[in-house]
Amino acid sequence: MDPQWRDRAATAPVARIATVRADGRPRVVPCCFALTGDRLYWAVDHKPKSTRQLGRLDDIAAHPTVSLVVDHYDEDWSELWWVRMDGEARVVEDEDERERALDLLAAKYQQYRDHRPSGAVVAVTISRWQSWAARPVL
Repeated sequence: MDPQWRDRAATAPVARIATVRADGRPRVVPCCFALTGDRLYWAVDHKPKSTRQLGRLDDIAAHPTVSLVVDHYDEDWSELWWVRMDGEARVVEDEDERERALDLLAAKYQQYRDHRPSGAVVAVTISRWQSWAARPVL
């Protein structure tokens, strides 16, 4: 992946993660994330949720293959772009990796500096990158 596309992906404020439910239906939800190389992290944070055992965590346990998309929309359609990252997800069990992931998330999001996530941390090892832009990346 071209470094400019990686930078666009890394600095995007939100991604949409797609998982596969046990019944085969897709689940797509937004997530805050941090990207380092070909590894992406997101965490179950303190935003209001009905449960801390999220459906997407169950999905990952059953079907670890996921896709994430970051994009930019503008009324000027010549400014449109997106990056898709496909990979394998897992809940981080190693405490050192978990702390490094939370440090990356806190470096990107003030909210995580103010209130460090205490829920599960998920790592996605990206195996495929795709991108598109209405005009060439400068």
